[in-house]
Amino acid sequence: MVSLTIAVTQACLGFSGGWDGVLRTFSTDDGRLLWEYPTFQEFVTVNGVMAKGGSMGAPGPTVAGGLLLVGSGYIGMRSGTPGNVLLAFSVE
Repeated sequence: MVSLTIAVTQACLGFSGGWDGVLRTFSTDDGRLLWEYPTFQEFVTVNGVMAKGGSMGAPGPTVAGGLLLVGSGYIGMRSGTPGNVLLAFSVE
């Protein structure tokens, strides 16, 4: 269920979104699944507008400036479940 694009960090983490709408984090040392987050849900955005996650088939996760950025519901050229949300994760 992993999409074609994986973002890899210097901290030996790989991030990938799946067609099932799940964002996953893997260890690049041994491939072990470390974390997953279901994006196939509704979200209230920072400006109060409702958004919905879905399949993750467009450009994959991006790691920049201490954030993990991922689009959910952007299906690219393949069929999947559409949505319209950009999620930003940070470590606190």
